[in-house]
Amino acid sequence: MKQFKKLLGTAGKAVAILLLMASPGMPGEEGKNRELDLLFAQLKRANSSDALEIELRIVRKWSESGSPAMNLLLEKGRKAMAKGEHLAAIRHLSALVDHAPDFAEGWNARATAHFLAGHHELSLNDIGRTLVLEPRHFGAISGFVMIMEKWGNYPAALRAHEIVRDLYPAREGLDETTSRLRQKTSGLTY
Repeated sequence: MKQFKKLLGTAGKAVAILLLMASPGMPGEEGKNRELDLLFAQLKRANSSDALEIELRIVRKWSESGSPAMNLLLEKGRKAMAKGEHLAAIRHLSALVDHAPDFAEGWNARATAHFLAGHHELSLNDIGRTLVLEPRHFGAISGFVMIMEKWGNYPAALRAHEIVRDLYPAREGLDETTSRLRQKTSGLTY
């Protein structure tokens, strides 16, 4: 029980954000970016063949920092991750979030690099920052799900996974993850 409380404390900020996201009437990013709002509305209704193209358009939009220098840092960080150079990726992406702290995708990319490097607590911190800036970031929420599942916090993983399902109903692999997490949470009491 002590270990569970420690894990929940570490993830507390991200859990709080995720719970707020699931609350009715949560003030989100809607209206801030009309194009993203339209894409998310389309994503909610898309079939599996159209959903991937809409996802790619959302990710491209998220990846626009507004600065060629910041875009270059994001690209360098992503390339380093693709090569398995996670610490180099973290350095590039740390420079990015230092210079562009309001750029959600910079935080999300660094969260991914931290996760790949095995720095799960640091990844959670960056996921929290991502979600403050873009509460609909299904990639960041999915990262949260993976960490919670890895840590054995299946109820938090399932709750967050249901948010992903609501945002992106046609996402590949949702049913398998839902089934696995429901099985892991059945009979659990806290």
